[in-house]
Amino acid sequence: MMVNPQLTAFSAQDLDYITALGPASLNEGPIAELDQAWLACLKGRIDRPAGVRQVIWDSWLRSVSAGLDPEDGEYRFVAPAVLAATLAANRALIAAAAEVMKGLLAYNPRGHINLTDAAGTTLYFCGLDLTPVGSRLLESVQGTNCTGLALAEDRLVYVLAEENFGIGLRRRRMHCAAAPIRDAQGRTLAMLTLTAEPGWFHFHTLGTVQAAAEAVSRQMALQILLEEQQTVLEVLNEGLVVLDERGCIKALNRYARQLFRVGRDLLGSPFQRLGQSELTDEILLRGGEGQQYEGIRDLDCTFELHDRSHLACLVSVCPLEQGGRIVSLRENRRIREITRRIIGTQASYTFETIQGSSRAIQDALHLGRIASRSDSTTLILGESGTGKELFAQAIHNASERRNGPFVAVNCGAIPRDLVQSELFGHVEGAFTGSARGGSAGKFELADGGTIFLDEIGDMSFDAQVSLLRVLQEGEVTRVGAKKSQQVDVRIIAATHRNLSQAVADGAFREDLYYRLNVLNLTVPPLRMRREDVPLLARHFLNRCTRSLRKSVQGISPEALDILSAYSWPGNVRELENTIERATNLAVTELIQPADLPLEIKQRLRQPTPGSVPEPRAALDLGTHEMNAIIAALRDTRGNIRLAARQLNVSRGGLYNKMNRFGLSADAFREGANGESSASSVL
Repeated sequence: MMVNPQLTAFSAQDLDYITALGPASLNEGPIAELDQAWLACLKGRIDRPAGVRQVIWDSWLRSVSAGLDPEDGEYRFVAPAVLAATLAANRALIAAAAEVMKGLLAYNPRGHINLTDAAGTTLYFCGLDLTPVGSRLLESVQGTNCTGLALAEDRLVYVLAEENFGIGLRRRRMHCAAAPIRDAQGRTLAMLTLTAEPGWFHFHTLGTVQAAAEAVSRQMALQILLEEQQTVLEVLNEGLVVLDERGCIKALNRYARQLFRVGRDLLGSPFQRLGQSELTDEILLRGGEGQQYEGIRDLDCTFELHDRSHLACLVSVCPLEQGGRIVSLRENRRIREITRRIIGTQASYTFETIQGSSRAIQDALHLGRIASRSDSTTLILGESGTGKELFAQAIHNASERRNGPFVAVNCGAIPRDLVQSELFGHVEGAFTGSARGGSAGKFELADGGTIFLDEIGDMSFDAQVSLLRVLQEGEVTRVGAKKSQQVDVRIIAATHRNLSQAVADGAFREDLYYRLNVLNLTVPPLRMRREDVPLLARHFLNRCTRSLRKSVQGISPEALDILSAYSWPGNVRELENTIERATNLAVTELIQPADLPLEIKQRLRQPTPGSVPEPRAALDLGTHEMNAIIAALRDTRGNIRLAARQLNVSRGGLYNKMNRFGLSADAFREGANGESSASSVL
């Protein structure tokens, strides 16, 4: 005889029982034997009689040990609140099993089919009203019954009427088969049980029940997979729209609904209901005879939405084999945010990191703080190397836009024929070599923040016209584009040129100049703040000794005199480079005049009118005093209080002398060379 593979878990005795079943019930002989064995079990018999299957006898013994009363035919129910929560948690399982159970009932019209969870609680039934929803069918609660036994054995089982423990089930004269519903990991989720009259219960019933349970298992696995995929689609930070072969919406995820400001009620509607764009026809394009539609990859697109607003995004389209397609949409604003994080368009300097005690620099800082409290366009004037970008960053970081991007553009470093593309972006095909899908400009990247236009005086006349439109309308138009798009950008411009003279010469638009020059400040050149030179030199020295791992601890008075007397045409940038060069060349603990660039010393050899050379004796005295301070700082490892006591001077006096000689206590402290400096100095 061919054995159904579903029945391999049964013993030979189990199979003998089930194969003996015919269209009629068991004859009176086996019934009498089972009844006698059941009574013997209730009276305490331990050894199994020959006419009882082992699995049934073991279950009877467990039922007796649990103190269950076979005459108690009442069902036990879970609490209403627990039942409500259980039904809600198993809603998907019930939906998946219901159709299978109804189909199974068609072959057993006088029967009963019930679904329980893994805890034995009835979730759903169809057919005869035998096990109410909420009833508990665990063996430990109800005694030997088919569902409870299947849960205890965790496998396919059958229980004949006379094999039940309770008298009520035994007298019902109906046979049962139960099979587990499992998840993808093989864990039991639920139990499916079929109850039938003897005439409808035969050998193939077990295979039918097992196949039905496996069908539900597959349906649940598919549903879980679909839910997982839907969850993935919902959390994606890009919009996805699935279209059928007619171009109607089959699905759209959360992000797409947010982008288009629509709900799920648009399912089944034509794609055009989401919005109109220049790419709509291409998105819905169908391949001609013998042609295959290859889709779209990252093309710029602007949709006009139902509320007349506009959505600018990158669109990709992937065709499906069935004739539909998936449309992917990434909002330009989101892409720009990611781009800014990658390229690091952030400002790092603040007003606190711009140091200097001179009146000139303090006046500039005061005007900068005023500019930071406004969103007006600001023009920063100053020679090259004075630190105009540092002021721009400080203004941004002190403004309400501090959490937005800071994008710096050197207008003088961009080829004149590429300035507009760099600033305002371009669409695909705008010019030879343009990027596929187009490219965002600096203004789009700065949306929501600040753009710093350095060397604005070098901007081409054509670019000036486009910049004026941004200032007037708050819109940018990519090169080659037909539509403009709104941007929210605060503009800070800077130049070393005399813009008013450039306007007079016709090299700079007058209307643009007045638009830019709403607020302005001038960063003073270093020659106008000579008292800051020792402070700046000391800070640059500290930074260089740390980064270069040098042991230089100060600047000699002679070298400091040279630095203070020099006019610094390259301003702070030149001073920083000079100190770095001297740190590399120094062979002693102090930077000496020999370590300074030759051109600086040569310019000082020719005295300016009215200058008086400092007496050599004064220089020697200064050298001795500086050496004494260095020795005290070295002895005390940079402790100002102890060093001042050793030199018999006040701490304030020691600080003044250290400032004069360009000395820092940090250079004498342990571990100083291993630290990094976050401060910048102007």
